Amino acid sequence: MTTISYDLHTHTTYSDGWDWQEMVEAASDVGLTGIGFTDHCPIVDDGFGRLERYDFADTFGERRAEFRNATDEFSIDVLDGAEINWDPRAADSIETFLERAGFDYTIGSVHTTDVWNVAAPEPEAGESYREQVATYVDWQIELIESELFDVLGHLDLPRRAPGLREAMCREDYERIGDALAESRTVPELNAGRLDRDLASVHPDPTYLEVFAERNIPFVIGTDSHAPDQLTARVELLEERVEAFPVRVRALPPRIATVR
Repeated sequence: MTTISYDLHTHTTYSDGWDWQEMVEAASDVGLTGIGFTDHCPIVDDGFGRLERYDFADTFGERRAEFRNATDEFSIDVLDGAEINWDPRAADSIETFLERAGFDYTIGSVHTTDVWNVAAPEPEAGESYREQVATYVDWQIELIESELFDVLGHLDLPRRAPGLREAMCREDYERIGDALAESRTVPELNAGRLDRDLASVHPDPTYLEVFAERNIPFVIGTDSHAPDQLTARVELLEERVEAFPVRVRALPPRIATVR
């Protein structure tokens, strides 16, 4: 039985992932208590094609209906979530959508800024990206302060590019930590690169003490897009999570109080 109870960041065929029922089976097989599905859900055009690529803002009701129809088949808790692409210029539109959608919980993630696709940065980039990294951090702080989201997704996404592994500095993590300390939003230990080239979680474990000093808890998100990813990442996380200085809780505060 795993010591990790919930995986709160996974994707299905409603965005760029796998059949959700097979994901539930994998989560059950590895010993999880519950799984949260958080398909990519951009609300407005970001200039990098995410709105054209992902239509979950229009189809989330179809996935929810599938969950409802299969309730009796669940062996574990299944949560209806979404990963929202944050853009502070679209805050009102995002808030209106979330009020209408009524998800169990949401992850807020910064994948792009006004001029930078953070999810696919140039690997040879380095110091020249410092200004955009600062903007990326600014947008994350605005995301946190909006209080629209339960979870802050992969808070140091630039680390996924080899040329940007050191692009974020301690001051960036401290700014994010200070904002989280005043918010109901909790960050995730995101394992989306734990079994890949980065071989580490987000955020960089070097800076986890920043969050421990502020008594900020984390939740678990494997960022899995397929059953075998989920299995591998949960097993790898089990080996490491107890060594991390931060507290790990099963669910964000708001949904923990109603389940």
